Amino acid sequence: MNILENKTVAETVAENIKTAHVFKKYGIDFCCGGGITIKKACEKKQLDYSALKDELLQVDEAPKNYAYNTWNLSFLIDHIINVHHIYVKESIPLILQYSNRVAQVHGHHYTEVVKINKLFTEVANELTAHMKKEELILFPYIKKLLQTEKGVTLSSPPPFGTISTPIQMMESEHETAGDIFKVIAKLTNNYIPPEGACNTFKALYAKLDEFEQDLHEHIHLENNILHPKAIELEKNFI
Repeated sequence: MNILENKTVAETVAENIKTAHVFKKYGIDFCCGGGITIKKACEKKQLDYSALKDELLQVDEAPKNYAYNTWNLSFLIDHIINVHHIYVKESIPLILQYSNRVAQVHGHHYTEVVKINKLFTEVANELTAHMKKEELILFPYIKKLLQTEKGVTLSSPPPFGTISTPIQMMESEHETAGDIFKVIAKLTNNYIPPEGACNTFKALYAKLDEFEQDLHEHIHLENNILHPKAIELEKNFI
């Protein structure tokens, strides 16, 4: 993607809708006020143009392919938190801003966006609580098991019995989030905005698409790699 100082914000977003999320992050209006150059937008917001340009150039970087199944579980947990949990926490406020705005402005004509707004608010609340339980309960217990494997004695048995109990709960919640996104995908026509949609409308659908893709990888790492290995690990100590 060609990023130039004299290219307007609107032109940049029209070329690649993913850049809208960078502009939104820094409070730059890419919709109605997108007719100014990127350089001018940075000056108005007192932003470093070079830093913003670097972020814009990174939006299409291909994700790296990792051999997750070979990773130490502690490292995998840190990756899930530092990559996927942080992504969810940073993306939720942005998507809510988009969805609230689109529902308010376009909901009278495109009634599906009102439903999408409600559904995303629901899944956002559920994922926020879900990740907190993982970070405070499940993940620390797995790390304790790893320490036990090295000879450190568990200070006390977990209050939930065996690790299968919280894992079953987490996987049930994963399924609920996945089901909600199936409905969102259907309502958005697989994230294809209607003809003539404004840039905020397009940005909402693009970010929802990205969020669902991240959610699929996030759930895969937990359901198919972390959880089965954690269950097997615990068997050595009960």
